[in-house]
Amino acid sequence: MIGTGPHARPRSIRRGFAALSLSASALAGLGITASAHAATFCDRGGEVSATEQDRQLQVVAAARRVLEGSGVTAALVSRSGTDLSRFQLLYSHSGLALKDSRNGPWSVRQLYYACDESRARLYDQGLAGFLLSAGKTAPIRLSIVTLPDADGASLAAGALNNRLALALLSSRYSASAYAFATRYQNCNQWVAEMMGFAWGPRAPEPTRAQAQLGLKVLGYDPAPVIVPSHAVMFAAQFVPLVHSDDHPVDDLYAMRLKVSTPAALEDFVHRRLPGAQRIEFCAAGRDIVVRRGWTPLPADCQAGEADEVLPLS
Repeated sequence: MIGTGPHARPRSIRRGFAALSLSASALAGLGITASAHAATFCDRGGEVSATEQDRQLQVVAAARRVLEGSGVTAALVSRSGTDLSRFQLLYSHSGLALKDSRNGPWSVRQLYYACDESRARLYDQGLAGFLLSAGKTAPIRLSIVTLPDADGASLAAGALNNRLALALLSSRYSASAYAFATRYQNCNQWVAEMMGFAWGPRAPEPTRAQAQLGLKVLGYDPAPVIVPSHAVMFAAQFVPLVHSDDHPVDDLYAMRLKVSTPAALEDFVHRRLPGAQRIEFCAAGRDIVVRRGWTPLPADCQAGEADEVLPLS
């Protein structure tokens, strides 16, 4: 466990194993704990049938082939999960897939909310576990954005640096955390702040405020999430893990909240890294549709003329 003083609340990185069990070396000296069981997260869906798991693993196999042939050391990965369609969002959760992860090649380092502890933590999780932890989703969606050259390497090095990764972690979680405040943090905001610190102005010590300054310097400007009605905004006050007291008052009145989402992260990478490539996988019906490019697949995953279609076995 890692703490900053005798009364500090503990912070740690855990290795979650969902669907795949991977051996982990002892890292107690670094304050890292390993979990040999599947982690349970608050946004996990219902039970997934063996058939559905097989479909998800086929998507993972296709994605892994892309990562292994990409020539990069880091990639932004996003999956569907919590249904955010009322906010016009197809993806809910992002992490960093790292080729040189100690947990195994292309394990995903990510923030999850640990329900039993009522706090946010970091997890290293295999790509299969990353997708399977979403539970049952229809369709199954997974997006990969490769992070090339020095920018990808610097982000990978930062994400694998436990001291840095934990310094940018807040124990106070809110799914709707404002992108430019340090009161709360959501899973995608941790990824954004890793990017801000790795790619922004050099700083002697890693802090969330410094990371957010880096994001502003780099032009990070997430498109606002549009709250569809006053009723939804009012109801959110009574939903655990959703807070609005960190947002500017004008944004609350306009019902336009600047929150880090997978779409915002992908747009930021697209504008900053010309060499980044986006590959999207969507399993619907009997096929996996694979799209290369920055135009997302439609909600029904209907393949376009340039898309690749892989049959599900």
